[in-house]
Amino acid sequence: MEWWRGVVIAAGILAVATVFEVAEGAAGAEHRNAYAAMMYMGTPRDYEFYVAMRVMMRSLRKLNVDADLVIIASVDVPPHWVKALKEEDGLRVEIVDNMNNPYKTQYSFDDRFKLTMNKLYAWRLVDYDRVVMLDSDNLFLQKTDELFQCGQFCAAFINPCIFHTGLFVLQPSMEVFKDMVHELEIGRPNPDGADQGFLSSYFSDLLDMPMFHPPSNGTKLDGRYRLPLGYQMDASYYYLKLRWNVPCGPNSVITFPGARWLKPWYWWSWPVLPLGFSWHEQRRRTIGYGAEVPLVLIQSVLYLGIIAITRLSRPNMSKLCYRRPDKTLSVYHVGLKFTALFCILSAYVVPFFLIPRTVHPLVGWSLYLLGSSALSSIAINAFLLSVIAVLTPCIGIFGALLALAFPWYSDGVFRALSIFAYAVCFTPFLWVSFMKVLLSLHLSLEREAFLPRSSESPSPLGFNKLY
Repeated sequence: MEWWRGVVIAAGILAVATVFEVAEGAAGAEHRNAYAAMMYMGTPRDYEFYVAMRVMMRSLRKLNVDADLVIIASVDVPPHWVKALKEEDGLRVEIVDNMNNPYKTQYSFDDRFKLTMNKLYAWRLVDYDRVVMLDSDNLFLQKTDELFQCGQFCAAFINPCIFHTGLFVLQPSMEVFKDMVHELEIGRPNPDGADQGFLSSYFSDLLDMPMFHPPSNGTKLDGRYRLPLGYQMDASYYYLKLRWNVPCGPNSVITFPGARWLKPWYWWSWPVLPLGFSWHEQRRRTIGYGAEVPLVLIQSVLYLGIIAITRLSRPNMSKLCYRRPDKTLSVYHVGLKFTALFCILSAYVVPFFLIPRTVHPLVGWSLYLLGSSALSSIAINAFLLSVIAVLTPCIGIFGALLALAFPWYSDGVFRALSIFAYAVCFTPFLWVSFMKVLLSLHLSLEREAFLPRSSESPSPLGFNKLY
């Protein structure tokens, strides 16, 4: 009987271990399927992608998707970011080691793609039946849970020959994951050295696969499928017609695969790209702009202070230095002209780089125009220049924003022609203002309006009264 008792005890231990293992898996996965995205560090735009990731995941939650929301985060993601993702956004965060990219030494490799192979960790999420893997520059217009009915691998072709990895469906499998790692080690051909090239090579026959149509009975399909373009609508399609006209599949997801500095979360992307405003509206309704508000307020107060101080100090600012008694001062005059022009140019460049990159476009452009006006006031009051002449570029930028934001263009071509016509019409005004600034500087120097000789007493204070 002792041996029988031992068998019972061993069976009990095995049963308890099994229960704990199942419970642990259930604690990690609340649903059968998941939307997942990856996050890694090492680019100059890590914070911007972090914000974009949170907005995308919050927007999915507001759509009431029937799936877990998962972030595959590298070990070097800041702990306070991970905490915010877990506690504030309610996401499941999987911490992973950065996967080695064997293509980083190949010719023309873009270093910003060095860690994109971390996307392969999606195949390790074996708690789920299906996973929709996402890049952070996706804008969801509606719920897309029908994608979980797709097969083992499904992706959309926004390029005629190469599918896009900004959104794809996969069936997690440790066997597939290990095979992919092996293919990395043996150096499978990869044209761009990133996840896009590797997955296109690994699933090279996807172009020949049938189009995905979700079964009405909710069953999951087997095999590989091409996704309709409506699941990855390239934003550039919109800019041609200024409306969506994608006939294949539901118009569900917008992607922004274009220039990296024109991603929708940057304040300057709108109204250059009209869809940038749609992304910021999603952010306003999800995580808000609390992180950027203090810096915006500080800059606003600083710029208003500069305007007030330079205006009140105008009589003294115009006496920057004293002219030498030497008659040959042509080089000195040229230097002063160059300094004045440099100050004006800096007034229009510096504020652009000081504004938080991810603020709302309306706030960003307002702060830029305020900053440019404030810094221009330094040159205006120091060199006694015409206010209208110096602020003409500011007026032109404001007009260009109005022309770009005009909502009733018939299509993108007419919009582009309108902007071009505006630029042609405004260019003469810009040239006249430039010549007026040069003439004003020349006259000020000739009349010694703000540079009296060192042997002479300064001009009476009344000469520099406010005009």
